[in-house]
Amino acid sequence: MYGADWCSDCTRAKSVLESHDVAFEYINLVESPEKAGAAQAISGRTSIPVITFPDGSYLVEPSNGDLESKLREVGVL
Repeated sequence: MYGADWCSDCTRAKSVLESHDVAFEYINLVESPEKAGAAQAISGRTSIPVITFPDGSYLVEPSNGDLESKLREVGVL
Protein backbone atom coordinates (compact mmCIF):
# COMPACT_ATOMS: atom_id res chain seq x y z
CA MET A 1 0.00 0.00 0.00
CA TYR A 2 1.35 3.38 -1.06
CA GLY A 3 0.08 6.20 1.11
CA ALA A 4 0.79 9.09 3.43
CA ASP A 5 -0.15 9.67 7.05
CA TRP A 6 -1.78 13.03 6.20
CA CYS A 7 -4.17 11.28 3.78
CA SER A 8 -7.52 10.41 5.40
CA ASP A 9 -8.33 7.80 2.70
CA CYS A 10 -4.97 6.16 3.40
CA THR A 11 -5.61 6.08 7.13
CA ARG A 12 -9.06 4.61 6.55
CA ALA A 13 -7.82 1.92 4.13
CA LYS A 14 -4.94 1.04 6.45
CA SER A 15 -7.45 0.66 9.28
CA VAL A 16 -9.57 -1.74 7.19
CA LEU A 17 -6.54 -3.90 6.44
CA GLU A 18 -5.44 -3.90 10.07
CA SER A 19 -8.94 -4.66 11.39
CA HIS A 20 -8.99 -7.82 9.24
CA ASP A 21 -5.43 -8.79 10.22
CA VAL A 22 -4.29 -8.55 6.60
CA ALA A 23 -0.51 -8.51 6.28
CA PHE A 24 0.64 -5.65 4.07
CA GLU A 25 3.62 -3.44 3.37
CA TYR A 26 2.98 0.25 3.94
CA ILE A 27 5.09 2.58 1.82
CA ASN A 28 4.89 6.02 3.37
CA LEU A 29 5.37 8.49 0.54
CA VAL A 30 6.27 11.29 2.96
CA GLU A 31 9.20 9.27 4.29
CA SER A 32 10.04 7.83 0.84
CA PRO A 33 8.96 10.43 -1.74
CA GLU A 34 11.11 8.78 -4.38
CA LYS A 35 8.60 5.90 -4.43
CA ALA A 36 5.72 8.14 -5.55
CA GLY A 37 6.68 7.41 -9.16
CA ALA A 38 6.15 3.69 -8.56
CA ALA A 39 2.65 4.33 -7.22
CA GLN A 40 1.85 6.53 -10.21
CA ALA A 41 3.26 3.94 -12.63
CA ILE A 42 0.92 1.32 -11.16
CA SER A 43 -2.25 3.39 -11.28
CA GLY A 44 -1.55 6.05 -13.88
CA ARG A 45 -2.74 8.60 -11.32
CA THR A 46 -1.31 10.70 -8.52
CA SER A 47 -4.11 9.79 -6.09
CA ILE A 48 -3.41 7.73 -2.98
CA PRO A 49 -3.78 5.23 -1.49
CA VAL A 50 -2.68 2.81 -4.18
CA ILE A 51 -3.17 -0.72 -2.88
CA THR A 52 -1.69 -3.63 -4.82
CA PHE A 53 -2.75 -7.26 -4.52
CA PRO A 54 -1.04 -10.64 -5.03
CA ASP A 55 -2.92 -11.19 -8.31
CA GLY A 56 -1.31 -8.07 -9.83
CA SER A 57 -4.43 -5.92 -9.55
CA TYR A 58 -4.71 -2.66 -7.64
CA LEU A 59 -7.22 -0.22 -6.18
CA VAL A 60 -6.93 3.55 -5.87
CA GLU A 61 -8.86 5.34 -3.12
CA PRO A 62 -11.23 2.41 -2.57
CA SER A 63 -14.24 2.62 -0.30
CA ASN A 64 -14.23 0.26 2.67
CA GLY A 65 -16.74 -1.97 0.90
CA ASP A 66 -14.73 -2.08 -2.33
CA LEU A 67 -11.55 -2.89 -0.42
CA GLU A 68 -13.23 -5.67 1.57
CA SER A 69 -14.77 -7.10 -1.64
CA LYS A 70 -11.35 -7.15 -3.29
CA LEU A 71 -9.81 -8.82 -0.25
CA ARG A 72 -12.45 -11.55 -0.49
CA GLU A 73 -11.91 -11.85 -4.26
CA VAL A 74 -8.16 -12.45 -3.86
CA GLY A 75 -8.74 -14.88 -0.99
CA VAL A 76 -7.32 -12.78 1.84
CA LEU A 77 -10.63 -12.67 3.74
